[in-house]
Order: sequence, then structure tokens, then C-alpha cells
Amino acid sequence: MNMSSVLWQGTQQTLYMVFFSTLVAVIVGFFLSIVLTLTAPDGLKPNKVVYGILDVIVNIFRSFPFIILMLLVIPLTRLIVGKSIGTTAAIVPLTIYAIPFIARVFENAMRETDAGVIEAAKSFGATDMQIIWRVYFKESVPRLLNGIVLLIINMVGASAMAGTVGGGGLGDVAIRKGYQSYDIKYLFWTSVILIVFVQLVQAVGNWLYRKKS
Repeated sequence: MNMSSVLWQGTQQTLYMVFFSTLVAVIVGFFLSIVLTLTAPDGLKPNKVVYGILDVIVNIFRSFPFIILMLLVIPLTRLIVGKSIGTTAAIVPLTIYAIPFIARVFENAMRETDAGVIEAAKSFGATDMQIIWRVYFKESVPRLLNGIVLLIINMVGASAMAGTVGGGGLGDVAIRKGYQSYDIKYLFWTSVILIVFVQLVQAVGNWLYRKKS
């Protein structure tokens, strides 16, 4: 394949990894953040045991560099996907890496909600679920969007690292076609594509933040 075809294939693989890992992480991380917010010391249902266990788990998984985490979860990746190498296989460690990150970001975003607004909702007889969706969630939407943008940007970097160990994508192109083949053009254009993608994501995120604020 010529360079444009290789770069296009790598870009598609990167978008594929980033999209699905981000989607699953946001869904799982959001519900995890709700539990963390509810059971926090200042939450609606304080629970030291539940919050303490989840807090430790989140911190542990956030402590692992992605490249090490990717190697540690190879057995799980094989169990889920049937193989440990490839673009689809890379989604498993990417998702595991992303969930604790976005869960913590979402938790912090929701816990920044004005306590006065929460107390006012309680005084009007709002249930816990109503407070979660109509107060915590509604008040936190701009911050949650910022968190998703930050996650996507992090996933772009992590997906590039996944490419160095058989995950495919632009990282794989940069290593195989650029570094190992001593072709600076591949290194240059993969970097340009990643930079442009990150800038576009950030621009869209900033626009959404201004619209929702």
C-alpha cells in the first residue's frame, strides 16, 4: 500500500479504538461515579465501606501506566476477544484504563454541585434519584463534557501506545513504517494527524462547554 492508504487505515483503526473504548468507559464510569458520589462522606447515602472499597479500586487502576496495564490484562483480553493482539483486542485494556479515570473525573464534577441547590431540592421533597438526575447531573453537564473531551484526548495517546505492542492504529504505523523503516515521512504525518484530531476534539469540546454553560 502507498503512504496515504497506510495512514488512512491507521487513522480508521485509531478512531475505532478511541470511539468504542471511550463509549464503554463513559457508560460504566458514569454509573460508577454516581455510586461514588452517593456514598461519599458528603453524599446523599454516605457509606464508608462502599466508598472506601471503590475509592481504592479506582486509585489502584489509575496508578498503572497503560503499557503495563495492557500486558497485565492479556488473559482477560484473550477471554473476551479470543486474542491479545489487534485493534479489537486493544479496546479491552483501553477501556479498563479509561473507566477509573473518567469515573473519578465525573465524581469530582458532580461533587462540585452547590450544596445549597441540593438542600433546596431536598426541602421540596425531591427523591434521591430526582436529585441525582435533576440536580447533580444537570448542574454538572458542562464539567462532564469537559471530562469526556479530556478522556478522548487521553485515549488518543493510549491508542498510540497500544500500536507499539500490536494494537494497530497510527502508533503502529509510526513504529513500523516510520521508526523501524527509517522513514521520517510516516513519523511526521502520523504526528500531524494526531495533533489535528486532538485540536478538533478540543475545539468541539470548548464549543459544547460554552453552549451548555
